[in-house]
Amino acid sequence: MDTLVELVNLFNESDLNSFKEFLKHKNKRIDVKNIRLLNLIKNDDINNEKKLYKSSKNKDAYHALRKRLQDNLLLFLSQRTFETSSNEAYEVLRMVVVGRFLLENNLTKVAFKCLSKAEKLAGKLEQFNLIHEILLLKIQYAHVDVSESLAAMEERFLANQSNMQREVKLNLAYAYLRKELSAIHHGGKIVNLTALISNTVKRYKIAVVDFMNYKSLYQILFIANEYASIYQDYTLIEGYIRRSHRFIQNLNQHNESHAFYYLSILYYLANFNLRSRRFSESEVCLAQLFNLIENNKRYYQLFYLRYQLLVALNQYFQGESKLAIATLEKALKMKSVRICKQEDIEDLQICLAMFLAQYGDKRCLKELAKLNHTDAWYEKKMGMLWTIRKHLMEILIHIQFQNIDLALSRLSSFKRKYSQYLKSTHEDRVLFFLSLVEKYLLKPEIVFSATYQKTVFSMLEARENKDIFNLNFIAWIIALWDKRTSYEITLDLVNQVTDHIAD
Repeated sequence: MDTLVELVNLFNESDLNSFKEFLKHKNKRIDVKNIRLLNLIKNDDINNEKKLYKSSKNKDAYHALRKRLQDNLLLFLSQRTFETSSNEAYEVLRMVVVGRFLLENNLTKVAFKCLSKAEKLAGKLEQFNLIHEILLLKIQYAHVDVSESLAAMEERFLANQSNMQREVKLNLAYAYLRKELSAIHHGGKIVNLTALISNTVKRYKIAVVDFMNYKSLYQILFIANEYASIYQDYTLIEGYIRRSHRFIQNLNQHNESHAFYYLSILYYLANFNLRSRRFSESEVCLAQLFNLIENNKRYYQLFYLRYQLLVALNQYFQGESKLAIATLEKALKMKSVRICKQEDIEDLQICLAMFLAQYGDKRCLKELAKLNHTDAWYEKKMGMLWTIRKHLMEILIHIQFQNIDLALSRLSSFKRKYSQYLKSTHEDRVLFFLSLVEKYLLKPEIVFSATYQKTVFSMLEARENKDIFNLNFIAWIIALWDKRTSYEITLDLVNQVTDHIAD
């Protein structure tokens, strides 16, 4: 989406009116077109340029106007956020600005009181970079203040430097792991993840105690979730999940600066429990998540679609397919969905297509057609695994509704594009699954042979195939000879695996 449009969509009517007043004060001439452009963008008028400039020779003027409007939007946002944000970190920043002003105007006593209050609040928020700025300022003017010793300030300064160093190491490790995971997820890079994580921790000399805060825990869970997703085995990260759950239970409260990390932790815990078939535990985490976002516009917009996706998946795998379909359809029809992350929308869209298909509803073909980005876009934005699953689902849906020629064409195209990648990443199980699908397409009656059925059932023995989404795909093949729908078979397989784990 256009960056300028995305920025404008952040504003409600009140915000827009305030911004227009801001522009009016800045405009030095009456013929400036920035407010007209703003109105055209807000009204989704695709003929912006023609309505502002009649001649096609004015393309440069139009793009210059857009650039100035975007610059003014960012300036307005920065000023308004700093002045009006209730975020406690901004409160610390405001006190630092005021403290500096007071010191420069020789109001030493009140300045140091203001800075001490800011330092205390910054410590509570674990904003080590702000504490660093506050202490530098206090040390700079220590010669005019007798209320606090320089030695005490020096001790706190050195302790805070240690905290900053620890935070930097964690951020460097997190950034490095994210980069490597991205190369695996999107580019098919072959890496031993266990060794990668272990070596990264050693490389940056990170101790276990360094992980004991919301931000670090969020970073660990992000990496763990990606790791489990790539290997499609969430039991691999159960130790991390259990420790994370105990951690947030022991901390009965969190402040606003931790809100994003706390909400993300709840989301990851809900997702893990879903993928591990612990549906009631997943729903408890989701209820906590919703209670925290429903009255918070910022986080509601960020987490709502992700929340609805997990709600629908919990409903679906517990036998409430109609309710799950209604949940996704309602979420996708929301007016605010157009300003949500496209990746979140695609997740809901593909799940809706899957739900409808396994329920035997031909509307799934229409929903499938809405997944119309290029493969390159999906590989970059959603990852290789997501893109491969999308293609496999398309083939199975076309088989289900007897579009055999189209299914064969899609299968042939898939093999040309992804066979080499799957071989290089040792994803033999996907190629094996594909071979079973191809055998059916070439000779449909083969599904009634005992050998074929035994081969399909043998896939259930693999540890990674106990993942709920993998069970879905296996159910699709079983439905080729079974009288039940693929959805009924999916529920049966999920319950079998859950009972086996409970035993």
